[in-house]
This record gives sequence, C-alpha cells and structure tokens, in this order.
Amino acid sequence: MTEDMALRVSELDIGDAAYRELLLLADPDEERVAHYTTSGTCFQANLEHTRIGGAVWHPGSTRTVELLNLTVHPTWQGRGYGKQFLNALLTEARARGFHGMTVGTGNSSLGPLALYQKAGFRIEGVVKDYFLRHYPDPIVEHGIRCCDMIRLHFDLTE
Repeated sequence: MTEDMALRVSELDIGDAAYRELLLLADPDEERVAHYTTSGTCFQANLEHTRIGGAVWHPGSTRTVELLNLTVHPTWQGRGYGKQFLNALLTEARARGFHGMTVGTGNSSLGPLALYQKAGFRIEGVVKDYFLRHYPDPIVEHGIRCCDMIRLHFDLTE
C-alpha cells in the first residue's frame, strides 16, 4: 500500500494471536476484536520486520468505510507513526472508491480524539452510554471514565 519513513502498511489475512493482542490495546473486548477481525479487512503497520500497528475496517453503507480499530504499540507511540498509518488508510480507502470514513472512539480517548481531528475528521455525533452498555468492565483513561462514543467522519471526496 504505502511506505513513508520506513513505515510499511499492508493488508493481511485474518490476524494471528499477536495481531489480536495488539488490537486489544485499543479495544479491550476480546469477543468484539475476534468478531471484527474475521468480518473486516485487517491492516498492519511495519517498521523493517517489526509489526508496530494494526487496524481493521469494515465497509458500511453508501460507500463509507468504518474504521473499527487503529492502534500503534506503546513503544512506538508519539513518533508520528499513528498519523502515517491513518493517512495510509485514508489513501487506501479513497483508492478503493470509498467516499467517507467513520470512526467511533471513547470520550476519554484523548490521544485518538486529537489524532482523528488533526487528520481532518469532524465530530458527527455522540452515542451516550455506549461503553457502559456494551463493555462489562469499566474503562478509565487519563482518570476519565469512558462512557460515551464520539463518532467522527472524514469526507474522502474533498
């Protein structure tokens, strides 16, 4: 797909156990991750021979793709690889003819919220109590209880 500053992003068949463990860094629900890795399209980000990131998307309706998971291993965070990975996915989505990309993230996920908005995603809505209803264990990030899903959209036609 793409190569920027030695970051290689490629599609892969259903990920192995190590790949799923990587995705669990962004989504702690093992059943949910197992489900969308088998029903969605999986991607990996590699530096040389080291997998540093994973992502999964699923085509939605009306030529929109939903990004279900995007993660970079904590060892590699803060170096711009998440931004490169996201940009590569946006480029690939546009090349495949999608008109938009959506993503949902937690109200407490400050890093991802900043990443998506800096990339040009716009907030399109809030799903109140999503994480309270769909996740059995409390999620707390940055001292903030994750309760609501923030839905964002990127227009790929612009």
